[in-house]
Amino acid sequence: CEYDTTKAFEQAGAQVKTVVFKNMTESQIVESVNAFEQAIKESQILMFSGGFSAGDEPDGSAKFIASIFRNPKIMDAVHELLQKRDGLALGICNGFQALIKLGLVPYGEICGQKEDSPTLTYNTINRHISKMVYTKVVSNKSPWLAQAEVGKTYVSPASHGEGRFVAPKEWIDKLFANGQVATQYSDPEGRISMDEEWNINGSYSAIEGITSPDGRILGKMAHSERMGEGLYANVPGDKFQDLFRGAVDYFRD
Repeated sequence: CEYDTTKAFEQAGAQVKTVVFKNMTESQIVESVNAFEQAIKESQILMFSGGFSAGDEPDGSAKFIASIFRNPKIMDAVHELLQKRDGLALGICNGFQALIKLGLVPYGEICGQKEDSPTLTYNTINRHISKMVYTKVVSNKSPWLAQAEVGKTYVSPASHGEGRFVAPKEWIDKLFANGQVATQYSDPEGRISMDEEWNINGSYSAIEGITSPDGRILGKMAHSERMGEGLYANVPGDKFQDLFRGAVDYFRD
């Protein structure tokens, strides 16, 4: 997904820097921490991409990503970006899992998960699912969704084994009340659904994407980056949420 994500951002007008975390030796780890810290300090947007490049064992690659971003130097750089420089962050699929584990969603900072925190777990059918899904935009709180239309349904590819969003009722009520539920699984007509035909992983309240309290961090499961002209031509529905253009335009205004 790194390549798809880079392409999506570049098509939206962004300049992209991809940083590889090297961990073969202790010196490589130190160099990588410094490289990540510097890249974050020079950026306006932080992206946690999906895909299996960092492994897909239980908890997916999220556990590896989270361990890296708990490093004090990287953590400080992330907090400076989000809290002092009005930066944005996005995590898709495994990237969403990383945001959850770090606490960036729903809390808005790297604080880890608490005992009752929302989390992502195994799909109800207990295996990987790869299919097109329909999601309805239900909040305009996030700059990422500035180009999307609230109440409109979009279709995107999904591919995951651990995408089921679960949380206590108190948390779900709070997320809806705060406008932090960004998108929900629906049928093609936009009806929110718990039917596994549409809510493919069995997420509570059909939640597909959530944000931080201020909306500037978005985590979602469906792969909005895997889009392009001529793709999925046989699938009905609007395929362009324009997440990436929404984020890039945020810094143009």
